[in-house]
Amino acid sequence: MPERLRFHATSEIPVGRGLGSSAAAFVAGAALANEMLKLGLDKFGIAEVGTALEGHPDNVCPSVFGGATLALTHAGKVIVSPLDVHPSLAFVFAVPEFVLETKRARAALPNVVPHVTAVSAAAKGAALVRGLATADEAMLAAALDDVLHIPHRRRLVRGYDAVAAAAIEAGAIGATLSGAGSSMLAVTKVEKADAVGAAMAHAWQLTGVSAVAFASAQRVKGFHVVV
Repeated sequence: MPERLRFHATSEIPVGRGLGSSAAAFVAGAALANEMLKLGLDKFGIAEVGTALEGHPDNVCPSVFGGATLALTHAGKVIVSPLDVHPSLAFVFAVPEFVLETKRARAALPNVVPHVTAVSAAAKGAALVRGLATADEAMLAAALDDVLHIPHRRRLVRGYDAVAAAAIEAGAIGATLSGAGSSMLAVTKVEKADAVGAAMAHAWQLTGVSAVAFASAQRVKGFHVVV
């Protein structure tokens, strides 16, 4: 192994937009090290390395395993399970030109939430899992009406209310921030995805913000190494 190496890295994931760019970079680095140093890590090992670097498994596990995942840490281990997503559903992302730094987004959150808020958030988490699997619109609408971070972060995202309203008016089941932002995510039926994306981008443009939208209706694969 040479003492010095030079790497050239490229990524199509916008940075600072709540789309998991840092987690993807951590996973790519871990996968590269695993391959070059013959560490023998399986995907769960890569997920644990990425989680240690990122601080949480939320974005790391989708980057490793692909698709929607339920991920958490327990007793120092990463626990992950794939989530079923009904084939009638699509995820629409609207990506604005401005960046929202994760550090700033995290600083907006309170250290303590009322018990009633925590109970509501737990129920909404369960509703999201059920709603994604069954395409139950009532479940999904309730799940996407976040009570933990949106009330504190929406003020950091110019045009948030207008973009969310435009998505729903165009047929989306619900809309929220993608990660910590600044991108926004809408869940909709596949046939409405293009209209929802166009409406979200247009709503941002009306506030003077340039934005692009794209939709994903198929399971995205996790990482793979090409030698």
